[in-house]
Amino acid sequence: MLFTWFTPSHGIILGLLLTFAIAHSGLAALRPWGEKLIGPRMYRILFALVSLPLATVLIIYFFNHRYDGLQMWQVQGIPGIKPLVWVLSAVSFLFLYPATFNLLEIAAIQKPVVHLYETGIIRITRHPQMVGQIIWCIAHTIWIGTTFTLVTSIGLILHHCFGVWHGDRRLLARYGEAFAAVKERTSIVPFLAIVQGKQTLKWQEFLRPAYAGVAVFVLLFWWLHPILIDATARVAW
Repeated sequence: MLFTWFTPSHGIILGLLLTFAIAHSGLAALRPWGEKLIGPRMYRILFALVSLPLATVLIIYFFNHRYDGLQMWQVQGIPGIKPLVWVLSAVSFLFLYPATFNLLEIAAIQKPVVHLYETGIIRITRHPQMVGQIIWCIAHTIWIGTTFTLVTSIGLILHHCFGVWHGDRRLLARYGEAFAAVKERTSIVPFLAIVQGKQTLKWQEFLRPAYAGVAVFVLLFWWLHPILIDATARVAW
């Protein structure tokens, strides 16, 4: 059969991604209404209580089925590929968790506020999480090389591309002309606004504790990676 490689896990991961996308983007869209109803801190906690379990299920299922389907290529034995994948993964985390995010707000210790940023990594790209997710997907698809990983990566990228449109739409609704001006001075494509002369990198903006935290996280994750894979394998999903 032509599509014998399309195991049930391919459809399940797409279903899990769609569920996460609806919950995550839906709650983001409902944020103004929800914060008026229960307050910013409680809504952030609700957001986390919904998003984190769904993300955990996704991660576990991905780890346990990453080699499902057709093995399109095998490059793990080629010299230089492993360091390349690790470097790309480390870079992806610098975009996925930029220092523009206030960790105290994420944890709802401080009152969560929707910010309009134009500094730090936002000078490189207005949507660093989308860029980081694409880099992560490229790195892991290269390393694993299966149809399951490719399908997962396509789903993740499509979700983040939707997030670009959805995020800009929400910021425009909240800030109006102020966001339109920021949008004009920044770019989605990394470094495009800098090349166009609309932005100038200010390296001192990257000298923040959060970036040191990301570096520590990458090193910790590198050490914990085999343990994490072993732990997820014990979950019968």
